[in-house]
Amino acid sequence: MKKVLSILVTALAFSFSANAQDKMMKHQPVKKNALEQTTGEFTQKSITVSEGTYIFDIANNNVGKDVGLVLVKKEKDASKPENHIQTAYATSAVKNNTVGHSKETKLEKGEYVYFCPLNPTPQDSLIVE
Repeated sequence: MKKVLSILVTALAFSFSANAQDKMMKHQPVKKNALEQTTGEFTQKSITVSEGTYIFDIANNNVGKDVGLVLVKKEKDASKPENHIQTAYATSAVKNNTVGHSKETKLEKGEYVYFCPLNPTPQDSLIVE
């Protein structure tokens, strides 16, 4: 009986611990990262952020056409859509003189590049520490 009780207590403790970790992860704050595009470029050339979950705000500052955002791990081929981090895409094309948003995107330590194929812009650097 003591052995069964010990097993039950251990299982419950593990279950509570896992639930507490899940709740802590779900309550991590979502951070915002603002990016601005002008004709042919992002105004931010290099960004350094900490690990976490981000929503990208993409401002179209008088580009004259729709813009967007592509984010890719630096070591991957950015020309291949299967390498894009799709949650970082704007949820819809960002119209002239408006601000669009991405979905929540979890960023882990490493180097990334971001660009806009619609504008088009060069690849700029995002470093996650």
